[in-house]
Amino acid sequence: MPASSVNIIAGLGNPGEKYARTRHNIGFCVVDALAEDSRLSFNKQQFDAQYVKTRLAGQDVFLIKPMTYMNRSGLSVKKFASFYKIDAGQIVIVHDDMDLELGKMKIVQSRGHGGHNGVRSIIDSFGKKDFIRIRLGVGHPGGEKQVTGHVLGKFAPDETRVAGQLVDTAAKACLFLLENGVTAAMNRFNTK
Repeated sequence: MPASSVNIIAGLGNPGEKYARTRHNIGFCVVDALAEDSRLSFNKQQFDAQYVKTRLAGQDVFLIKPMTYMNRSGLSVKKFASFYKIDAGQIVIVHDDMDLELGKMKIVQSRGHGGHNGVRSIIDSFGKKDFIRIRLGVGHPGGEKQVTGHVLGKFAPDETRVAGQLVDTAAKACLFLLENGVTAAMNRFNTK
């Protein structure tokens, strides 16, 4: 019996080649990595999301990428969860986080949006914040005026290796969480 009943792992990002491999799309990269490890691809589209159903750690799990753009992610995740009767507490949201330095990761549950518009949209759509979130550090540019360019920019050459390692670690954290539960995953993966 799995330790954690998770039915959706949603990676956040923006659709389209223009946004591929940007800091804001690191959530997409993690669910892509999980799909690739299962030799699957995102070959289905429903509820404004690309998705694939797979079996991870003994559980049936939907990997989804909302195609609504970041600020409206909640519309897609909510429609998907409602159709399949999946509760907010059974959803893992994987997203970029400027409050963590590049390469750091933090798993949280039932927390506020922290200024992240994709997470804010999901909380607003569900009317609660019971989700498990995997926050992936992309660093902060320093000034508020640089924020948009920073999150919509691609990783610099010297950041690419660290970002790739972060994606791999986050994918492992998803699997560990499914097998061992959120508390054990926090204890193992949260970086100080």
